[in-house]
Amino acid sequence: MRKNIAVVMGGYSSEVDISLESGAVVFKHLNKEKYAPYQVHILPNKWVAVEDENEYLIDKNDFSFTKNGQKITFDCVFNAIHGAPGENGVLLAYFDLIDMKHTSAPFYQMALTFNKRDTLSVVKHYGIPTAKSVYFNQGDHYTVNDIIDKVGLPCFVKPNNAGSSFGISKVYKEEELIPAIDKAFKEDSEILIESFLDGTEVSVGVIEYQGETTVLPITEIVSDNDFFDYDAKYLGQSQEITPARLTGAQEKKVREVAKKVYEILNMSGFSRSEYILVNDIPHFLEMNTVPGLTEASILPQQANERGISLSELFDNAIQQSLNS
Repeated sequence: MRKNIAVVMGGYSSEVDISLESGAVVFKHLNKEKYAPYQVHILPNKWVAVEDENEYLIDKNDFSFTKNGQKITFDCVFNAIHGAPGENGVLLAYFDLIDMKHTSAPFYQMALTFNKRDTLSVVKHYGIPTAKSVYFNQGDHYTVNDIIDKVGLPCFVKPNNAGSSFGISKVYKEEELIPAIDKAFKEDSEILIESFLDGTEVSVGVIEYQGETTVLPITEIVSDNDFFDYDAKYLGQSQEITPARLTGAQEKKVREVAKKVYEILNMSGFSRSEYILVNDIPHFLEMNTVPGLTEASILPQQANERGISLSELFDNAIQQSLNS
């Protein structure tokens, strides 16, 4: 008998449209002989199952819906929500409460990795190189000189809890810093300011595949813009070269560090992390636990290079969850 799978998509953040694209691709590529997938939109004003342009309200007591008098329940949830509440742990905590299996890591790991500052604190403890950084809550007192003394120029100003490069600025001059901070605070009440790392940027997918921690082929990021911003990431203004143009020694080091970080953070399910190679040493930037899942997204590119189709990639995630 086919398993009922809820492919959740949408969310409450600036990434809603990207998530809807990812979720539609997951729905399209799931094996329909093995699964009965449903598209479920999790939005600020409604939770609905969408089928043939009809919407059915989700009963939040048990995450079910009723169609033509028949109650539909799910065997597993495929999480395709970038940002809140799918990537920050909130939705996963709810699923834990109602004993619903899902394809993501446990809610604490999701919450931890969504918070850039806290993730950096953990990996630094284990000796993983990172950029120099300072952190502020909205309303904290700071001076431009203090920030520049700590991280130098140029530097990056980022929302602490946001994805898809929303609200990020690269700052070259002292007078650009305050406007960049204001921009980041529009996305989040916490911001992170990091020193510029001059080197080769790579993106590394690490997943659980067939029961083992698997490092996928590495992607080199060459942005047409000043950095890997939203337009570079989603509007084709970058080169994503898979496999990356690394020496054997560089690739070995990146793969070792990427696997170590995944295990340090007690991760499971999907992850895609960004690193900058400075003097052949990988410096960790951040981890995404619900990476883009469209045909053109980086992690699916890496899976394809490894010989894993989208259908196999998504099927593996569901089977890992069902068997856990």
